[in-house]
Amino acid sequence: MTSRLIRCSVLMVAVSVLASGACAKKKPPVARPMAPAAVPAPAVDVVPMPPPAPAPLTVTEPPVAPPPRVIDDPLASRNIDDLNKETPLQPVFYDYDRAELTQAARTALDTNAGILRKYPTWVITVEGHCDERGTAEYNSALGERRAAAARAYLVSLGIAADRLHIVSYGKEFPFDPAHNEAAWARNRRAHFVITAK
Repeated sequence: MTSRLIRCSVLMVAVSVLASGACAKKKPPVARPMAPAAVPAPAVDVVPMPPPAPAPLTVTEPPVAPPPRVIDDPLASRNIDDLNKETPLQPVFYDYDRAELTQAARTALDTNAGILRKYPTWVITVEGHCDERGTAEYNSALGERRAAAARAYLVSLGIAADRLHIVSYGKEFPFDPAHNEAAWARNRRAHFVITAK
């Protein structure tokens, strides 16, 4: 029985040790040493540097433009009748019984387009003419096709269509009244008349 008591006592002591260890308070954490606080450096009066002086202001006069040159433009000051007498626009000539533009006709029309660009207020009538051969009706239709071909080419070069009117005179107003091949070649034409400026 004694051994039993001893065992019980040992067991009780062991349980109480375990119980006292479980109920024991936790130890507070150990404080670690902190770095010493930085000591602020003594304040020094800082004197700011003055900004650099601005560069001296130089006033430059704008260049004086020369007065515009007045170009003596003989066409600008002429009245319409005088312009049409001087004929600044070149006529365009056609092959016999044709309304297609030749290379020479295109060259003349290129020149005329340059003049019409220079004087954008001019309004032009393109007259279609024929030689004396053929009937009046046939030549009237051919003259209209010739005037229309010249007008269409000028429009393709950028001349406004509303500045270009067409009319056909057929064989009514020959440029050369002779009755030979040279005269007929001069009469197959588109003629340009300034009708407004």
